[in-house]
Amino acid sequence: MGNYVKRFSAFDRVVHWVLAIAFFVLVMSGLGLFAHTFFSYFDFFGGPEQGILAHKIAGIVFLITSILLFFAHAKDTCRFDSDDGRWFKGFGGYLSKDQPEIPQGKFNAGQKLFALFSIIATVILGLTGYVIWDPTSMERGLTQFSLMLHGLFFILFVMGAVVHIYLATIGNPGTIDGMLWGQVKKIWAKKHASKWYQEVGGKD
Repeated sequence: MGNYVKRFSAFDRVVHWVLAIAFFVLVMSGLGLFAHTFFSYFDFFGGPEQGILAHKIAGIVFLITSILLFFAHAKDTCRFDSDDGRWFKGFGGYLSKDQPEIPQGKFNAGQKLFALFSIIATVILGLTGYVIWDPTSMERGLTQFSLMLHGLFFILFVMGAVVHIYLATIGNPGTIDGMLWGQVKKIWAKKHASKWYQEVGGKD
């Protein structure tokens, strides 16, 4: 225990993993709706009708959990400072092995940007999803525009999620520990979130 520092509460972790499950259900069912090539993906849900129903239910769960998680960490993800600017300028050090680690808060600048993108994309997907929930009940032009926007942000979100998963696992070993066990190693905190580590009591 002495080598670890608490990073996420049980609430954070439960909401995050429910969101993650909903996301993968949305991706699997959404691909079946996105293109005929993936129509067979509906077989995972028992058929097209069940797949569409799963997509709608998962969409509601995803919207709620995304909003909960965003507001739970809004004070950390919505504030940017000069160190964040330096992080962006150096692309977080991912393109150079020699760049020194830039002091960051609980979340680095890239994570903050992804959090903001996620909530904006979630709201857009939610609104457009509402429009195309029953396509025949809305004006045709609005439905077509919503379908296009929904598909675009679906693709962008999947791309962002792939990067997010990579950086939380292989890209930065030890990062996912926070969402698995609620704690991260102090050595990880000192390296990746030094300002946050000082705030939570790390003095060494």
